[in-house]
Amino acid sequence: MSMFCYQCQETAKGTGCTIAGVCGKKEDLANMQDLLIFVLKGVSIYATKARELGIENEKANKLVFDGLFMTITNANFDTDRFIEIIREGLKIREELKNDFVKAGGVIPEDIHESATWTGNTVDEFEAKNSSVGVLATENEDIRSLRELVIYGLKGLAAYTEHAYNLKYEDNSLYAFMQKALANTTNNNLDIDELVALVLETGKYGVDGMALLDKANTTTYGNPEITKVNIGVSNKPGILISGHDLRDMEDLLIQTEGTGIDVYTHGEMLPANYYPAFKKYSHFIGNYGNAWWQQKEEFESFNGPILFTTNCIVPPKKDAKYADKVFTTGASGYPGSKHIPEREESRHKDFSEIIELAKTCEAPIEIEKGEIIGGFAHNQVIQLADKVVDAVKAGDIKKFFVMGGCDGRHKSRSYYTEFAEKLPKETVILTAGCAKYRYNKLQLGDINGIPRVLDAGQCNDSYSLVVIALKLKEIFELNDINELPIIYNIAWYEQKAVIVLLALLYLGVKDIHLGPTLPAFLSPNVVNVLVENFGIAGIGEVEDDIELFMK
Repeated sequence: MSMFCYQCQETAKGTGCTIAGVCGKKEDLANMQDLLIFVLKGVSIYATKARELGIENEKANKLVFDGLFMTITNANFDTDRFIEIIREGLKIREELKNDFVKAGGVIPEDIHESATWTGNTVDEFEAKNSSVGVLATENEDIRSLRELVIYGLKGLAAYTEHAYNLKYEDNSLYAFMQKALANTTNNNLDIDELVALVLETGKYGVDGMALLDKANTTTYGNPEITKVNIGVSNKPGILISGHDLRDMEDLLIQTEGTGIDVYTHGEMLPANYYPAFKKYSHFIGNYGNAWWQQKEEFESFNGPILFTTNCIVPPKKDAKYADKVFTTGASGYPGSKHIPEREESRHKDFSEIIELAKTCEAPIEIEKGEIIGGFAHNQVIQLADKVVDAVKAGDIKKFFVMGGCDGRHKSRSYYTEFAEKLPKETVILTAGCAKYRYNKLQLGDINGIPRVLDAGQCNDSYSLVVIALKLKEIFELNDINELPIIYNIAWYEQKAVIVLLALLYLGVKDIHLGPTLPAFLSPNVVNVLVENFGIAGIGEVEDDIELFMK
C-alpha cells in the first residue's frame, strides 16, 4: 500500500485509506504527515528529558502543538509546508539535545530512532516516511492504544493553539503532550499502562478545554442566547470558516467601514453568540451548513473564503471559488494564499482578502430565517431554576447530548431522524458541527426552553460537562451517571476523540458513538472500553430511542 491512515470516521471501507485519503489527501501528503509525527516524537523525547533538568523550550512547545494540529483531518493539504516544519522540527530537536547534554544529561543507548534520525532533502524524507507510519507498531492492541493517545493529543493541540492565540497558556499541557508523545515510543509500556495514558490524555483534555473556555469568555464575554440570521445582505461579503476567534476578531476590525460584510461558516457559527462581536454592524450572520457541503455552498457565496483551521474540502479545479480560498494558522491548501502569523501586538494582515471582496458580487441567498444558539454553561446555569422545575414536574424527562461532528455519509441522516422522533419531553444538548443535522428543525420548546440547546463549537463540549456537573450538584447526586442524560455522540475527526477521552476521564459511562466505531480501535481495545465504560455504537432510531427512554 502507498499510505495508511485511519484517523477519521470516513476512512475507506471502515478499515483504512491505503491509496488516497477519503478526505482528499494524496499519498505524498499522508506520508509527510506521518513523518512529521515521527519527528515530533523525537522532539518530545528531548523536550521531556530537558524539562527534567529545568529546561523549558518555547519553540519546542509551539512546534509540537502546531505540528499536531496541522495533521488533523482536513486541516492542511500543503505538502511543502509539512516539509518546512519537519526541517524546523529536526533543528529544534538538535537544539534540545545539545541543551540537555550541556546541562549534564546523559543520552540513553536505547533512545528511540525518532530522536536520532537525520535527514535534510525531500528524497531522504520520502525514503523514511514509508517506514514510520501507523503500521510501524506491529502489535494491533499496542498500535490501537498509541494511536488513540496520538489522536487525542491532536485534538488537545487544536484547543491549546486557540488559547495560545489569545495569550492563554498552561505549561502543564505542553509538558503532557510531549511526555505522552514520547511514551508512544516506549516499548516497555504494557496494555494497562497505555490505557492509563489514554485516560490521562482525557484529563488534560478537560484542562485544555477549560483553558480555552477561559480564554474565549474572558476575551469576548460569555456566549448569550442569540438569534442568528441565515439570510444575506446586498453587499459583498467574506466568509470565515474554522474555529479561531482571534482571527474572527482581526477580520471584523479590518473590515469595519469598508463596505464588506462578514459571515460565519461551519464551526465559526458560535462566534455570533459572543457579546464582543455583536457591536459590528457588518457582521451579518451565518452562511450555509456543515463543512462537507461547502463545494456547493461556496459556489453561491461569490466572495472570498478564509479558513482559520481545519474543515477544508479540496475544491474542484473548475470551481469558481477556487481562486478565492485563503488559509491561515494550521490550515493550508496548495495554490491558496496563506496569511502568515500576526506580529506581536498586531492583527493578521487580511487586506488582500478585503480588496478581493470589494471586486465581488454579494452572496446569493440560499436560505432565510434565523437559528438560535448561545447556550454555553454560563447561560444555561442562569436558566437552572427553570430547568430543574421542568425536570421535577416531568416536563423534561431526558437530556440528550448529541454533540460532535457532521460528515458526508448517508448514515448520518440517523441523527436528523433521531432528533425528529425524540419524545417532546426531551432536550438536546449539542456542540460542534453535528448540530447542523437538526438545528434548523422546528422542534419547539418546553416551558420556554428550546429543545435544542447549542453550546457552540466542538471545544465547547466543555460547557456540556460543566452543565452536567452543575445539575449533579443541584440534584445532590453522587454520580454524574445518575443524571437523566444520555450521550449519543457523532464523531468524525480527532477533536471529537479528545472530547470522548475527556468524558471517559470524568467517569461518564454508556456513551453511544456513531455512525461507526473508530477503525483505530482494535477488537480487544473495544472490549476494554465496553467492559469499563459501556461504550456502544448506534442502531435503528426507534430501537435506540426506546432503549434510551427506559
